Amino acid sequence: MSKAVKELVQKELAKRFDGITSMAVVDFTGVDAVNTSQIRKRLVSKGMQVMVVKNALAKQAFKTVGLEAAVQLLEGPCAIATGGDSVIEVIRELIDIRKEIPELTVKAAVLEGDAFGPDRIKELSQYPTHDEAIGKLVSCAMWPGALLAGCLLSPGRKVASLVKTIQDQAEGDAPPQDDGQDSAEAAAPAKEAAPAQDHGQDSTEA
Repeated sequence: MSKAVKELVQKELAKRFDGITSMAVVDFTGVDAVNTSQIRKRLVSKGMQVMVVKNALAKQAFKTVGLEAAVQLLEGPCAIATGGDSVIEVIRELIDIRKEIPELTVKAAVLEGDAFGPDRIKELSQYPTHDEAIGKLVSCAMWPGALLAGCLLSPGRKVASLVKTIQDQAEGDAPPQDDGQDSAEAAAPAKEAAPAQDHGQDSTEA
């Protein structure tokens, strides 16, 4: 590769990595073409990209865009994986892929300028993502308020329950109410049937 071509490739890499502060370094050695294609498609479907690089050119590009932490990680055959919500998601996805394609190797990673070697990849995968961290922060912020509300409402609930219990007991012990209807009917004498009126018909016929 001529010097001019190398400079063009280096500039192109610098453009691609400009603004990127996190990435994963992987090794496709031993992965066949079919599986390599499947890995690429799987990553792309989740908003992630992977690109095989030449170490010397990539190192120069990284220095240009301020990714010095990634320079020391490029040893041997390397590909750079980026994208997703964060490199944590990329690492998690690569670890899942390795369960099906163990030939794939996750060599290292960079998170916001901090380098993670192969011995810290599992540790990095357990970090919370941006959305997960926000969720935990919101939950922690809301917890004291929820606890205070519970403390304020609890005495009221207890008082209401106590009042209801006293009311139920009082209603159960009280004698049945008498509306006066039954007693009035019992006190009134039974009325005898009135005798049939005689219109004098029999005496006339007699």
